[in-house]
Formats: sequence, C-alpha cells, structure tokens
Amino acid sequence: MSLRYQINVRIVLTSIIILIFGGMIAIWQARLSVKTELDSSLNLAAQLIQLNFPTDSQRGAVDVDAWLPRFVSLEQTRHLTIQLKQPTGAIVNFAATATPANNTLPPQWFVAMLSVQATQLEQGFTDSDGKRVSLIILANPIDEISEAWQESRVFFATLVIMTAITFLAVNLLFSKTIKAITVIVEALKAMEQGNYQQKLPDFATQEYDSIAKAINHTADVLDATHNENKALTLHTLQIQEEERQHLAKELHDELGQSLTAIKVMATTTKNDKANTGQIADTIISICDHLITVVRSMMRNLHPLVLTELGLKASLEDLLNHWSQRHPELSLTLNCPDGVDKLEHKITIQVFRIVQECLTNIVRHAQAVEATVSLEMPSEQMLHLDITDNGQGCTLTETKKGFGLLAIRERIKSLDGELNIQTARQQGMKITATIPLT
Repeated sequence: MSLRYQINVRIVLTSIIILIFGGMIAIWQARLSVKTELDSSLNLAAQLIQLNFPTDSQRGAVDVDAWLPRFVSLEQTRHLTIQLKQPTGAIVNFAATATPANNTLPPQWFVAMLSVQATQLEQGFTDSDGKRVSLIILANPIDEISEAWQESRVFFATLVIMTAITFLAVNLLFSKTIKAITVIVEALKAMEQGNYQQKLPDFATQEYDSIAKAINHTADVLDATHNENKALTLHTLQIQEEERQHLAKELHDELGQSLTAIKVMATTTKNDKANTGQIADTIISICDHLITVVRSMMRNLHPLVLTELGLKASLEDLLNHWSQRHPELSLTLNCPDGVDKLEHKITIQVFRIVQECLTNIVRHAQAVEATVSLEMPSEQMLHLDITDNGQGCTLTETKKGFGLLAIRERIKSLDGELNIQTARQQGMKITATIPLT
C-alpha cells in the first residue's frame, strides 16, 4: 500500500467524519434557529394584536377587512399563517409574505429533520359589524427551513471544495516528494552496483537535501574504501607473487644446488679411492645449511613457534630476530602470559600486525627505540600498543601506505578499533582495541 494511497484514504475518512459531525451540528443549530425565529414572530404578532385590537368594551372600533391585510403584509409575520374564523365556523386564510422566488424548497427529509412542534395563537374580538370573530395565528417554519437549507448547501459545498483543494495540494506535494524519492532510490541502486561517482542533486526541501548530502558523503566514503581495497588487493596479489618468486628462487638456489651437491658426493662414494669421511662431513654441513634455510622459509610462511609455544613466545622470538638483524634498534616487549589462551584467529592476526609494524619501523621510522605492549584489562578485551621514537609522519601519509592499510583491515576483520597518533619528528603510536568475544 503506497503512502499516497494511505494519506488519501485518511483525508477521505477525516472529511467524512467532519461532514457527519458538521452536518449534525448544522442541523441542530438550524433547528434551534427555526424554533427561536418562529417563537419570536409569534410573540411579536401577539404583542401587535394586543396593542391594536380593542377590547369588548370598544366594540365596533376594528375594521377587520382593512386592518388584517396590513397586518399580514408586515415583514415580522412572514413565518406565520394567519386565519380568520367567522361566527359561522368558516375559515378565511390570509397569506403572509411569499417565499422569495430565488429560494429553492428544501427536500422533505430536511424539512422533517428541522420541523418543530406547531405553535398557534388564537385571539377573539368583535369586528365593526358587531360579529364575534377569532384570529388564529399558526407558526409556519417552511421559509426559515428554506433559509437553513440554503446555508447548509453553502456549508457542505464549501466543505467539498476544501476537501478537493486538500486532495489537490496533497497530491501535488506527493508528486514532488515521490519524484525526489525516485531520484534518491535510483542513486542508491547505482551505488549498489558499484557506481559511486553518481551524485544526488541539491533539493529545495531541506530534509531531502540533508538526505542527499548524507548519501553523497556515503558514496565518497565507499568510493575511497573501494579504491583502497582494490589497491590493497592488487598489492596483496603482488606480494604473493613476489613471495612465490622468492620461494622458487630459494628452492632453486639453496635446495636445488645443495641436493645436487649431495647427489654428486653420494655418487663419488662409489669410487674405492674416495675419501668417505670427508664426503660425509661435507654432506652433514650441507644438510645443516638446508635445515637453516628450511627453517627460515617456514618462519616466513608461518611461525611454528606460534602454534607450539603460543603468542608470547612467538613475539619474543620475533623481537629477538629483529634485534639480531638491527642491533642499533632497542626493542621492548610487555606481554602477559594470558595471551597464550587467545583464539588462533586472533593470535595469528596480532602476530602479523606486530610483524608488519616492526617492518615499518625498521624500513621507514629510523627509530632507536620501540615498544610492543599487550594488555588484557578483562576477559573480553585486548589492547595492543606499538610505539617508536622515529621521525613520524602526517595523518594524511598514514592513509597512503599499504602496510598501515593492511593493519587496518586486519583490525577490522576482528571487529576491533585502530587509532594512530603521529606527527613529524614525534614518532608514532599505534593503538588497537580488539574484542575477545
């Protein structure tokens, strides 16, 4: 059910309710007005009769044929029906002012709803001929009901016109609103398909304009994130390819040549004059070298100590490795024993984050001191702080490096939060908060 349909239905129902209650109030007011007008006309007629009709002691002073037509022609008697009852019982009607020609007679149902109990007044007197006659005055509401009918028609016509105007205004507003909504929906569909360059225009309505600006900002953020992820993916693929190339070179240069040498020396031992002892020592030396190479390759692929001894021992081994390669860099590790109980997916990510940070420090920071600190303030949270006293950089530059971008993605994969504090010549502090549940 569309919003336009719901609003239109509510307008119709509201108009019907207003029409019903308004009609009831209008009929009640009209009925009260008719009764008041008739009572007023009847009372006025009674007062005029009392002022103009003589009493029995003044018999012969009234000329009915001359006075009564003038009395009937008064404006105040237009709601009255006046009858003259002769001594013989004959009734003579005197019509009051006729209903104006421009007034349409109301329908019978309206007359029935507004009709009040008939009221009449009878006054006896003696005319100029000495005859005893009676003047009967009846209340006739038809003229007042006709006026009420005209007023009611105007009221209901006005209500219908107002309802029509309301419908028109609401539908015009909805047409403009739906047009704006359509533009917004089309932009969202474009964003869903990855077209983040499509922007929403400015709207005249403040609320829609705010929505458009928010959507445009979201599109810019998604576009930047999409470009970062694309660049990170390409960089990851490039690193994988480089690692495979390096691994292939290691296998060819180290393992291949060493195995070839072992094979040659093993073949030489078949000769009776071969120095078996020297050949055995050479093979042992080559095997020791191969073991060292294989361990180095395994460390680069996946640190076995992480699986066998836990995160703390792996980090200690990692820092010792970097300290041996770069003795000018002082590395400090603060790590509780409880980190060894973390889930494997958290352990490997934390290890890779520390590994990446140390790589960045060695390559770019030109630092002489660095500290890696892990804290577990509760069983549900892990804090990781990595600080150095290197040359630092601007926050804008931190968004360009693939290393920090990879760290940010690793933290995000753990539903954690990353904060980077740095400035030129003031070192860098990387803080990560990782939930453990």
